[in-house]
Order: sequence, then C-alpha cells, then structure tokens
Amino acid sequence: MDALNRSGCPINLTLEILGDRWSLIIIRDIMFGNRQHFRELLQNSEEGIASNILADRLKRLVVRGLLTRDDDPTHKQKAVYSLTEMAIDLVPLFAHMGAWGRKHLPVSEKLSIRAELLEDGGPKLWEDFMEELRAKHLGKVLPPGTPSVLGRLTQAYLDVVEHKRSA
Repeated sequence: MDALNRSGCPINLTLEILGDRWSLIIIRDIMFGNRQHFRELLQNSEEGIASNILADRLKRLVVRGLLTRDDDPTHKQKAVYSLTEMAIDLVPLFAHMGAWGRKHLPVSEKLSIRAELLEDGGPKLWEDFMEELRAKHLGKVLPPGTPSVLGRLTQAYLDVVEHKRSA
C-alpha cells in the first residue's frame, strides 16, 4: 500500500478516485455530453457544479490518469480535456449505475433515456461506444461507416425533449 491510499482493496482504491459525486459527473459529461472544455462542463451540467470544484476535480482526474489536458489549438486560453483508456473502461460501470438508478429511483424520462438504451443494448453496445470514445479521445481509427453510438444516445435524448415540449 502506498501513502496515498488507505488500503489495497480494489473497491476502496476505486472509491478513492471516483468516490465523490463530482468526479463521476464530470466524466459522464465528457463521455455522454461530448463536452471537453471547462466552460462547457461548467455551464451545461444539470447539477450546477461550482467553478472552483470543477477546477479541482479536473486537476485530480488528470493527476489520477482518467483525463488528459491539452492546449486547445483553436484558442490559446482554452484547454481540451479528453478521456483516457482508464476512463473509457468506466462505460460498463455507468451502464450498470444507470440501470440500477432506473430500477430503484424516481428518474426523469429525458435524463434516463440514455441509461435505458445502454441497458437494452448490453455489453455489445457498451463495447461499440467504448470504441467510438477511443476514436474521439485517443485517436483510434474506426472503420468507415461505423454507426455512432453517441449520436444514437444523443438523438434519443433530443427526441424525448422534443416530445415533452410538443406534448
């Protein structure tokens, strides 16, 4: 056991990195919300994270190896945050958490539609999504014509929002 960790238990070690609510929300927003800049993460989260907490968690997630931070080539004062393989490997955990939440908690339709699709799609869809994330964040090349899982999840969300608006 090193000085940073309370024990060598894999559950404890995972909780030491992901155990606060904001770390998972930030990863969720990068993963499912396609947000990669500080301002996007700050302004577009349903949960309303404070800027100082966001800055702290982003730094921690970079130090712990779940995110990378690079200068944005289009703007000198912006940084781009990307998922690492370590974070992409959390897709099944997010799918299981979403399924658990849908089963046991009073979720909203618009915010649970992606969880429903991930649950219904199972491990095959999760792996396809992980491959898409590897392409976006790690530079892996996907075969031409590969359907976008993120596009499908986003469209399902937009469809629910539109349906609610027109109802």
